[in-house]
Amino acid sequence: MFVLVVLIAILFAFYLFYKTKYFRSNRLVEKKWLAAKSNIALGLFVFLFGVNHLLFISDTALTYLVASLFIIYGAGFSWIGYKKYKHYLPFAIEEAKNFELQK
Repeated sequence: MFVLVVLIAILFAFYLFYKTKYFRSNRLVEKKWLAAKSNIALGLFVFLFGVNHLLFISDTALTYLVASLFIIYGAGFSWIGYKKYKHYLPFAIEEAKNFELQK
């Protein structure tokens, strides 16, 4: 249980970190790339939150329903974020190279 709580806290910190970098960035593709990374962190946060509730909270039908929705939503959100991350990564690298050349 302690491991899940630590992972949940770390993932929430990553989400906040990437969202802060997103708002501070001036480059368009880098913003989309950072948004994808924050989506992955948020999705994993929700996923592990659902797993934590499924394993360690009372055994009621409502708990199972809400935990399973969190798990499904978190897994989907992470998967979409991962696909966006893979899509924008080469463009973000190219944008960073062009930005360095302009300096």
